[in-house]
Amino acid sequence: MRVAVVGAGLGGVAAAVGLHRLGHEVTLFERGAELREAGTGIAVMPNGIRALDGLGLAEGFRGYVMSAASAGLRDWRGRALLVTDAAQAQREVGALAIIDRAELHRALRAPLPVELVRTATPVERLEPDPTGVTVISDGTPVARADAVIAADGIGSRLRGQLFPRHPGLRRTGRVDLRGMLPNPPGLDPADLLASQLVDRRSGAMFGLFPVGGNHLYWFTDSALHGPPPGADEARRQMLSLMADWHPLVTTLIEATPLADIYVDPIARLAEPLPSFAAGRIALLGDAAHAMTPDLGQGSSQAFEDAAAVTRHLTDAEPADVVRCFHRYDAERRPRANRIMQAASRQSWLTSQTGATAWLRDALLRAIPSRLATRRLAALWHA
Repeated sequence: MRVAVVGAGLGGVAAAVGLHRLGHEVTLFERGAELREAGTGIAVMPNGIRALDGLGLAEGFRGYVMSAASAGLRDWRGRALLVTDAAQAQREVGALAIIDRAELHRALRAPLPVELVRTATPVERLEPDPTGVTVISDGTPVARADAVIAADGIGSRLRGQLFPRHPGLRRTGRVDLRGMLPNPPGLDPADLLASQLVDRRSGAMFGLFPVGGNHLYWFTDSALHGPPPGADEARRQMLSLMADWHPLVTTLIEATPLADIYVDPIARLAEPLPSFAAGRIALLGDAAHAMTPDLGQGSSQAFEDAAAVTRHLTDAEPADVVRCFHRYDAERRPRANRIMQAASRQSWLTSQTGATAWLRDALLRAIPSRLATRRLAALWHA
């Protein structure tokens, strides 16, 4: 069966590899001139690791399993608010891996033969008919497929084509600043690893995770006033905003080379999609359920999509595609939408200020660690 995958991000590549291994005739379309991922670290949650395991793609990530014993929320000075036993949660539901995003992408795409990839081919629209789908790039038909996986990212053009009345993306009014750097000599970040620091005065947040044994990945989330600043200006603003935070925070932000700092306005789908499938076309990853990064589930949900669509197309013939995609939608949409809504609630929780934030902090301190660990494990359980 001929399958076109549009978009060579993490989820699209994973789906293309899975479908190729099933014996389908796969073509992966990428608008960029080459296959690559830029960025910093990325968390692959235990449910994402299990999805990659189902695709035969998880083995190389075992060396990136997070070793921090505890995790949770802290105030801006590093004092515990909500502590979870990360080691126990991983024992219950599996490993969590933190890995360099570019390295993860290279590992995922390695099993895919290069001749199946068409770079510099932006897919502008799809033309479905009763027997298949024509893929259009720059006004010209470039492929004919029995099934199409639309994995063209958060700003998906194909999502807008399939659901023209959907309101699309909505910015949250917040900005994400993130970076990765080698662990500075003489610095011991152990107390803050796998933690997120929140400030009830400004609503800002800082998170820190280990990458392998030698690197640190950090990220911030703060209010966005006006257009997104460049990396240099964003770093200056963040250093000023966090000047009286735990000293490790500003030390790490300041020590990160400017070229390794990324700035993104945070956006999510304004409302859930009515379906992840339309006939012979299925949506995957951010194209289907773009969410805020607060739970670290974006990539893991994309990997669950890739594993599910691969499983549903096992032994499928062209006549089976619509039925298979209907089952894919029934499996994936309820769970992905629950995670998307949970991420938005978490974003609201951590960005509060004033009396609401003071009450939040008091309530978080009252939650037993055992209960917090159970809730974390439940989130990671697919």
